[in-house]
Amino acid sequence: MIDLLTDFIGELRAAGIPVSMVEAIDAMEAVKHINLGERAALKAALGATLVKSARHDEAFDVAFEVFFAHHRQAGSEESPASRSTNGFSSEAGGGGGEADLDALVESLFQSLLQGDLASMEAAARRAVTEFAGIEPGRPVGGTYYLYRTLRRLDLDALRDRLLEAVLADVDPADALDQRLAREDVESMIARLRKEIQDEIRRRLVADRGRLSVARTLRQPLVEDLNLMHATRSDLEDIEDVIEPLTRKLAARMARRRRLLRSGRLDFRRTVRKSLASGGVPLDPVFRKSRPHRPEVFLLCDISGSMATFARFTLQFTYAMASHFSRLRSFVFIDTVDEVTRYFGPGIDFGDAIGKIATEAEAVWLDGHSDYGNSFARFQERYGAEITPRTTLIVTGDARNNYRPGKPEVLAEIRSQARALYWLNPEPRSYWDSGDSIMSKYESACDGVFEVRTLRQLEHFVEQLSLPGHLTGTRQGTAQPVANIGR
Repeated sequence: MIDLLTDFIGELRAAGIPVSMVEAIDAMEAVKHINLGERAALKAALGATLVKSARHDEAFDVAFEVFFAHHRQAGSEESPASRSTNGFSSEAGGGGGEADLDALVESLFQSLLQGDLASMEAAARRAVTEFAGIEPGRPVGGTYYLYRTLRRLDLDALRDRLLEAVLADVDPADALDQRLAREDVESMIARLRKEIQDEIRRRLVADRGRLSVARTLRQPLVEDLNLMHATRSDLEDIEDVIEPLTRKLAARMARRRRLLRSGRLDFRRTVRKSLASGGVPLDPVFRKSRPHRPEVFLLCDISGSMATFARFTLQFTYAMASHFSRLRSFVFIDTVDEVTRYFGPGIDFGDAIGKIATEAEAVWLDGHSDYGNSFARFQERYGAEITPRTTLIVTGDARNNYRPGKPEVLAEIRSQARALYWLNPEPRSYWDSGDSIMSKYESACDGVFEVRTLRQLEHFVEQLSLPGHLTGTRQGTAQPVANIGR
């Protein structure tokens, strides 16, 4: 059991869930006080001790189902003879004939209609045997096998039959009963789908082992999704976690600022005060610290390839605005416009982004990225407002469509500011490929960072807002390129 729990905790860490040694020990201790035969109790105990955020529940569930799946006893599966007697073919993956398929679908229909879970589970196992076509040793996560099984069963048609049968006993005039009946049918179909998925996973684990299957099923956490290539569903998930993520970060930063206020130990004053206690320093004296809140200018490329990244950078940074003395934002494509006016107390961020897309004057000529002209216009319009307290952050991929990059203009802007940092969402291996001129701008920056995920963005914003963590060089030489948060 200890080896199993150790492997399970290792998988959680590999999936990105932070699990400390103390939490691992707590989990081991919790397992001693429950009945290991009750999977629900085991899952609750491990979840309570190892998972600290609701964002990690899905990854925990997947790992738990792999490592603590309910393995059936040998001989519990139907023998070929018993399957034959029930009218089902025993050819693995062969799909059987249409008569076999109709008989299996009818068996599923009757078991779901009557609420017979045991019969439903048995029919689901037969469906996997008949239609999944599982190939031993093949390194897949089971999605294809699930697709093959569900395609043959045609769950949509099965759902329609169930709904028709259930609604036949419901008063058509009773809207509430009809709604409840529909929800019951959806619940039954979801349970059938889950049982088939679990059965496929059990067979994969039996064939390839827990660690191999877990590695195949592993998915990145929401905070580790690539913002440049996120799907619509991924973007919705990211939108859901940004607010709690920024609240948590704000609380952590406030706590660290309180600690910083104490300042460094004042040795001379401590010794002088200790004279009253016979030379024993009972009451240390600290120098008063005045934590610096940076003034931030955020300059975002909002061209087509960068729009999603710019959105989340703006949203994340504005959520942390109270930790900066001043925050101004600018957007550009081939010219620049200030958009600070669109953000303020009580403003819906989605509405603000919509207004920026339609009202901001970020296009000058043809709507294709032109970093050189954008930097020149920025210096011309706003250069006089940059002070030695200003930290400038540029977000973009530095793809300039083979136009003049004007890195000397960026260097001039940097000479007026406290520091200049560049966040590039592309992998570093892509920099300077094609029309990218990242290396030309790098020499004018105090730091160039590869930031492609919320976790990396969170780390950068935290370091930026705390004194002494991202100190720029006044000479404008670039520090080593960093991959934040990795």
